[in-house]
Amino acid sequence: MGMELVVTDLGCARGGVPLLQGVNFRLHEGEALVLRGANGIGKTTLLRTLAGLQPPLGGTIDCPEDQSAYASHADGIKAQLTVRENLDFWASVHGTEVHEGVFQAFDLVELRDRFAGTLSAGQKRRLGLARLGVIGRKILFLDEPTVSLDRFSVKLFADFLKEQHLAKGGIAVIATHIDLGLEAPEIDLEPFRAAYDAGGSSDEAFL
Repeated sequence: MGMELVVTDLGCARGGVPLLQGVNFRLHEGEALVLRGANGIGKTTLLRTLAGLQPPLGGTIDCPEDQSAYASHADGIKAQLTVRENLDFWASVHGTEVHEGVFQAFDLVELRDRFAGTLSAGQKRRLGLARLGVIGRKILFLDEPTVSLDRFSVKLFADFLKEQHLAKGGIAVIATHIDLGLEAPEIDLEPFRAAYDAGGSSDEAFL
């Protein structure tokens, strides 16, 4: 059996306030899942919980150890380094190499020697997303990854997901309002909204 991501009866909270409960899904190699729901329903909290950045309220997450990565709409780049040096840094952290295809996939070929601090917002975003092509993680948890991207760059990212990640056996869970053209199921989080008394207390701050 190949790699799987299995989520069973998962509950998660933000700031001690339960947001979601009873979330269930299973993804196999090459599959993606798109999260839908109103702002504030808990998409980011769910992704952070799946990535192990915060503990779940309940349920289980069966995910291969050291195979996942979380990426939000923060670029996470070092302004004083060049594009190439930024990618080299992330490759060194994860013990991988930067291949030429990463520069091509994110339209960074002509920018590789530019300092990151001089890039436009969209260029910085593409550089931030290019990290996903060097860290070698098979399961990606992506929170609004196309923020600040124009339609051309959105297509670049969608092509990367389809051709460089999913087609090579990767898995992705994505919160996005943009149609990425993926043949992927969607899950509406509204039915999983936690009841007001689902673990929290009435005097906790409302978030």
